[in-house]
Amino acid sequence: MKIAILTFQGFNEIDSLVAFRMLHWLQKPGWEITVCCPEAEVTSMGGLTIRAQSTLEEASDADAVMIGSGSMTRQIVEDESIMSRIKLDPARQVIAAQCSGTLMAAKLGLLGGVPACTDSATKQWVLDVGIKVLNQPLVAHGNVATAGGCLGSAYLTGWTIAMLDGMETASTALHYFAPVGEKDGFLKRARQNITPYLSAEKAA
Repeated sequence: MKIAILTFQGFNEIDSLVAFRMLHWLQKPGWEITVCCPEAEVTSMGGLTIRAQSTLEEASDADAVMIGSGSMTRQIVEDESIMSRIKLDPARQVIAAQCSGTLMAAKLGLLGGVPACTDSATKQWVLDVGIKVLNQPLVAHGNVATAGGCLGSAYLTGWTIAMLDGMETASTALHYFAPVGEKDGFLKRARQNITPYLSAEKAA
């Protein structure tokens, strides 16, 4: 199982690194989780520089792709030298986009015109490309999910895990990372946000 977390210059640390940590914590045999970047190194909006573990071209072979957000997304989606390297297929891949990653998903033609979630700063840009924005943290249509708000990354990662290995596995991770003293309540809310977008088999 290959999971690529698309991470660009100016990336939001929460979006990429929360997903990376939650997925790795599961220690699922055969799962390969990589930070996937257009360059050898990318620097976050807060000044954190990390090294790429895979390339944008390799994301086309991943089973799941998570598209992180960042301060430079609006410029990146207009850069054909980067966008032309991203070849994703929602018919065979699980795709999850966070905040301004929703704008990238729209520009890549992955949303099919259906309503999506994004953060307040990106909302107008997503509306401008013809996508209705919902006032909720997560929505999914088939194999494609979008989330809004940095801490919505936990829900988005939970949905991704559930799509790959079921809600029981996702619940284990979400419960572990939830705040102490609030674990049951956090997990209940996470399940309420995630399970409506899963098949009966995955939600069990």
